[in-house]
Amino acid sequence: MDKGVTVLVGTTKGAFVIEGDGARQGWRLRGPFCEGWPINHVIGDGDSGMIWAAGGGEFNGAGVWRSADGGESWDLCLLANGSFDDFLRNDPDFAAMIGAEPSPDAPYKGQINTIWSLNHAHGTLYAGAKPAYLLASTDGGESFGVVEGLTKDPTKEDWQAGGAGLVLHSIVPHPDDAKKMWVGISAAGVFATEDGGASWERRNRRSNTGAGAAHVHADGTRHEPGPDVGFCVHNIMRAGGDGDRLYQQNHEGVWTSPDGGRSWQEITEGLPTNFGFPIAVHPDDPATLWVIPLTSDFGRFPPGGSAAVWKSDDGGETWVAKQAGLPVENCFFTVLRQAMATDRGDPAGVYFGTNSGSVFASRDAGESWDEIARHLPTVLSVEVM
Repeated sequence: MDKGVTVLVGTTKGAFVIEGDGARQGWRLRGPFCEGWPINHVIGDGDSGMIWAAGGGEFNGAGVWRSADGGESWDLCLLANGSFDDFLRNDPDFAAMIGAEPSPDAPYKGQINTIWSLNHAHGTLYAGAKPAYLLASTDGGESFGVVEGLTKDPTKEDWQAGGAGLVLHSIVPHPDDAKKMWVGISAAGVFATEDGGASWERRNRRSNTGAGAAHVHADGTRHEPGPDVGFCVHNIMRAGGDGDRLYQQNHEGVWTSPDGGRSWQEITEGLPTNFGFPIAVHPDDPATLWVIPLTSDFGRFPPGGSAAVWKSDDGGETWVAKQAGLPVENCFFTVLRQAMATDRGDPAGVYFGTNSGSVFASRDAGESWDEIARHLPTVLSVEVM
């Protein structure tokens, strides 16, 4: 890579930017940005240099921050008010003392709690919310509207919240067809549109009804496979170089679909557990992918306390643990669903962040790892611009 690489990190205490040189070394950290808001996801547009950061919560409200100058300055598009605005409104003396005023009522006040995920494609910035709304902006993030086709999906009354609530966390546009997109909702599953969001289809069927091994949990209970993939999808990725091949990590395994989610085949065999949050796919090779298995019933940390990124170069037929440079003893961190990404270098770079505040990078497609940042707040997302 003759250009530098920029790693965008969302944390519980703001967004951070980690910049490396053309050799993916000499890393420099900047931040925190976004006034210390909890930032669930940060993305960037390499062509324009624009950066967007999504987040918020009960106190701050929900919104999307944007920076046109590489993170030097930021503007907020507030989408829902938080309790802090109510506090300022109800206590004008305190508001005057700290020099603050409550924000005007935001367009989705009382409807959404936070913005969970972002994706920019075909001139539109998409935002996934908690609870599960899909928003879209055609003005670079200055304003957003609801994608009503998903909101009115006839299955919505059956959607169940996952452990983090009912969140729309994966937004996967087709690179060539602006009308095609997939989203992941925990714990409702995978949804697809082929008409620009006007209508959606729920796509959670197994390739072979009843196929797959039963999962035995730590308390001895046995979960038999049914006709559907687990609805608690944790992350969806599109295979690089194959527009309709998808991969997902869900609560009970790793899966692939050759047909845009119409059917799914489990590829968990060979991994030490069937649980994990993130999944990353090579930007050009649809058969190369990486996952980070975690214990599912107690603690959600690397099995045996030994960190490993598991790599497959044959579409999940086989898996190999990659541990060079990672903590292989007494390691109990968690890697969350949006905290893993790749770059377009040759060989591809792979990056992930931990809830213990570290960011690791690989310059050799996941064969070995270096810690490029540490002691950050809990890392919620990692992306590369």
